[in-house]
Amino acid sequence: MAVVDTAFLRPRRRRRTDAPVVAALFCAVLVAWAIAAPLLMPFDPNAPNFESVLRPPFWEEDGSRAHLLGTDQLGRDILSRIMLGAQVSLLTAFVATVCAGTFGIALGIVGGYAGGLIDMALMRLVDTFLALPFILMALALVAALGAGLGNIIVVIALTNWARYARLVRSEVLSVKSRPFVDLAKVSGLSETAIVLRHILPNVLNSVLVLAVLDIARTIILESSLSFLGLGVQPPDVSWGLMLADGRNYMLVAWWLTALPGAFIALAVLSFNAVGEWAKRHFDPRGSVETAI
Repeated sequence: MAVVDTAFLRPRRRRRTDAPVVAALFCAVLVAWAIAAPLLMPFDPNAPNFESVLRPPFWEEDGSRAHLLGTDQLGRDILSRIMLGAQVSLLTAFVATVCAGTFGIALGIVGGYAGGLIDMALMRLVDTFLALPFILMALALVAALGAGLGNIIVVIALTNWARYARLVRSEVLSVKSRPFVDLAKVSGLSETAIVLRHILPNVLNSVLVLAVLDIARTIILESSLSFLGLGVQPPDVSWGLMLADGRNYMLVAWWLTALPGAFIALAVLSFNAVGEWAKRHFDPRGSVETAI
């Protein structure tokens, strides 16, 4: 039977605030909205309509209720594009976070549990990745692999795994010295069984907190690369690509950049708020803060 240290799983009592609840609710709605985007989009997000070019949102003088958030320079519906952009941006964030976390967890466990030269070599590799400028390393990898949704996920995973590895390694060093791990060794369990049944469950708590914070970070990175033309490519849609398309029309059509920019800001702030709440309640030792 696996032994899990539940001391750090119990949330500490703090003064109640509604901010994390609102942020979590927004994140849940945004994820559901992105999943259901193909069913909810009022128009084809890539279909031009030159009779409705640069229509403002419905609350402005020339706005139309047919296009609630207006249209772009090609007459494409902004609401439909934001919904599809949410799907692409969140899909990239979640998949890249899972890939980076899985790879980082594996290397962190190997280094922390094996120790010695293996641990030293892996940690020097981690230090090298953490020392490199984040955005420059991403730009170099995109230039080498090429643009596109699949390559962007690979690039983000390759630039994010090191933080997971460092966090997990430090957690493993703490957990493996506890009495229940020694008892598992005495009982004859294999090294693999000890790692999977006793060590891994005790490090996942901090990893999940870091993953939530990393989703916000990944949304910003994907949007930045797409804005620079190195990320998602047409006909796919992302919030960063919408910002790039609308930057030449900022003085005559503010909604082309303000609305996708607002969704990026709200998504990042919401995931950060949820992550900060989880860090305060489920990571009292500050392990995640050290990893960041």
